[in-house]
Amino acid sequence: MSFEHHQIAAHFRSLHTSQKPLALSNAWDVASARITEAAGASAVATTSAGVAWSLGIPDGDRLDRERAVAVVASIVDAVNVPVTANIEGGYSETLEGIATTVTGILEAGAVGINMEDGSRDPAEFCARISAGRDAARSAGRDLFINARTDIFLTGAGRVEQQIAEVLARAEKYVEAGADGIFVPGASDTGTIAALTEGISVPVNVMVGAGSLNVGELGGLGVSRVSLGSSIAQAAYAVAQRATEELNTAGTYTTVEEAMDYGFLNGLLDSSR
Repeated sequence: MSFEHHQIAAHFRSLHTSQKPLALSNAWDVASARITEAAGASAVATTSAGVAWSLGIPDGDRLDRERAVAVVASIVDAVNVPVTANIEGGYSETLEGIATTVTGILEAGAVGINMEDGSRDPAEFCARISAGRDAARSAGRDLFINARTDIFLTGAGRVEQQIAEVLARAEKYVEAGADGIFVPGASDTGTIAALTEGISVPVNVMVGAGSLNVGELGGLGVSRVSLGSSIAQAAYAVAQRATEELNTAGTYTTVEEAMDYGFLNGLLDSSR
């Protein structure tokens, strides 16, 4: 394990605390990553949806490993903070392929990954987590594996049943090698408190308009919050509104708050 990687990975782990939750405004390319860093982010996380959309591909395990890893490598090279990459289900249907994906992400310089269970059987997902952990060990690298479970996104069953299922899965995922549990869709105080009390590792929730603020979530025991694809969605919404305004009213108010050209151009100056 390189000393530099070890330092970055250890620092990234230390950021997961409910006293000051790690707040991630997910990026999808070099420009959004540099903007995120310049705005004061302590780490950069990728959004798989945003990355896929920027490459003209639908979200949902449709992106190929090579392009996903290439985007992560370009972001790592562009920022000076830790980078964690969303690799969806692992960009492979085989455990060997998942190990290859994780090895590529590590070689790109990232110190963390998100991997999601989706509709997969928990036992299959545990095998995927273990494959990622084994790949990191083989590479001699520390890797923070954030295991996402989509139970609350499915909306199946009563809330009590969903909480029980998440807790059962979390225990299995941690045993398989997960360092954190990501539970998108968990939003009310009672649910979040039950999850943080019942899960032995840092809990990550997804936030957006109307969510509890970061401090409130920390008070409930949350150690990490993520905006997911919402910033990318908001950016594309600006493009849509500006175009509609241009072609209907013939005006340009949508772009009045555009980022300064010189500032943005300067962020991407390789001589900085």
